[in-house]
This record gives sequence, structure tokens and C-alpha cells, in this order.
Amino acid sequence: MEQHETKTLRLNDGNSMPRIGMGFYQVPEGEDFETSLKTGLQMGYRLIDTAAAYQNERSIGKAIHESGVKREEIFLTTKLWVQDYGFENAKRSIDGALKRLGLEYVDLLLLYRPAGDAIGAYRALEAAKKEGKIRSIGVCNHTTPQLTALMRETSVVPAVNQVECHPLQQQLKLRRELERHGIVLESWFPLGHGSKRLRLNETLGAIAEKHGKSLSQVILRWHLQEGFVVIPKSSNPGHMRENLDLFPSGFPTGTWRPSVRCMRTGISEGIQRTRKK
Repeated sequence: MEQHETKTLRLNDGNSMPRIGMGFYQVPEGEDFETSLKTGLQMGYRLIDTAAAYQNERSIGKAIHESGVKREEIFLTTKLWVQDYGFENAKRSIDGALKRLGLEYVDLLLLYRPAGDAIGAYRALEAAKKEGKIRSIGVCNHTTPQLTALMRETSVVPAVNQVECHPLQQQLKLRRELERHGIVLESWFPLGHGSKRLRLNETLGAIAEKHGKSLSQVILRWHLQEGFVVIPKSSNPGHMRENLDLFPSGFPTGTWRPSVRCMRTGISEGIQRTRKK
């Protein structure tokens, strides 16, 4: 079976990671959020993405404990923010995250971006991995030169680099470097954060109409075809269910995948959104 038809990826450290998950950026903790997360787990989601800065780790831990899904079936990612960097500071922050989550380990811990003493923080991740507190370690928002600098000063190659990626920002240069080291690209903003240029794109619209799929399904399917992991954000049960329906045999891609590859512009929808504020 080809990689794009599987529901998990093998990371460069031997661990397996689900291909599609639930992202919870800026989702406030509380009962509604916990209900949404448990609903997602009941639907079949097994990848959860959060961060200390999202301030919802307690609710995520609570929902996991109450979901009825075995802990070993769930792949949980959290992140250290820049203020957590430095070796000793990062060690304390890792223990703090585990305490808030009420868990003995996390499956993947990422550094949010290259800044400050990121090398010291990454070495703390390496130490926590040896101690069994973290199963896999990685980074976010690292360019090729930044990855090279990190790997020159540390011992463990990142398993994941989480970056903005979608049909208009396809990260071709970075992807070549990631492939050299077996690093998985995980897409944040996989749908371009509702970008008008994506929503009204004629190429994507025609593909969706031809195959009887939604625009979001076409874009997410493209991510899977390219070998990425995706974490779309949604609390709508209908959208959550739709986002999981990406693996049917009746969703061929051979004829339209090159058309999507030609759409790239290299423009960040995240940056464009920031400029409009």
C-alpha cells in the first residue's frame, strides 16, 4: 500500500504518527472544548496538537482520561514557547506540561520557533526523551539553515518540523532538506486559514465538483498525497467527520495532483492575515 493511503507515518526514530489530527490553537479550555475533543476521539481521531501557550493542556488531559480511549492509542503533541527556552528552564517546563496534562509522557514535543537559547531547550528535549517523558522530539517553523544549525549542535535529528504549508505555500526547498534527514513535515494552516485565494480557486473548485468532495477535503487529500501530517482546526462535528473521510478508493488523485502543484506562490497566508490586522 502506498504511503499516501496509510493512516500513519513511521518517524525517523521508529515511532508511528497519525496522518491527520485535531489542532487546538487558541481554543479556550472548558467543558465545551472537552466535549468536542472527546467527540473527535470517538470519531476516530488519534492525533491531538496543542501547546503550553494555548492554555488548554488541562482540558486536553481531562478529556483524554474521560474518553475511554486507551492512552497508548493517542498521539499527543505539545510545544515549548520561547520563554521556556534554555536547558534548565525547558526541563521545568516539560515537567509542568506533564503535570497540567496529568500524563506520564507526551508523544511529541516541539520547540515553537528558533529563538533565544533554542539549542539549550532542544538538549532538554533530548534528555527528557532518554528519561521516557517524551517519545519523539521536533521543531516548528525552522528553515533549512536553522535546521542545519540546530543539528550541528545537538545529537537527535528532529522527527517533525511543523510549518505553514498548503497549496499556495508548498515549501518545496524546505521539503528537500527534510527528506534528506527523514523529517516529517506537519502542516499548520493546512487550509490556509480560510484564505479567500484558496476558497475561490477555480482549480480546486473544479476538482471538488468532479469528485463530489468539499474544497477542504481536496486540500487535505493533497497534503496526504504529498506525504504530510495535517492538523486542521474545527469544533464542528460535521467538518470533523468530513476531514477524516480522506482515504476512500474513490478519491483518485493522479490526474489532478500536478494541477495543485502548479498553484504555489510562496506567499504565507499567515503573514497576509497578520498584515490585514
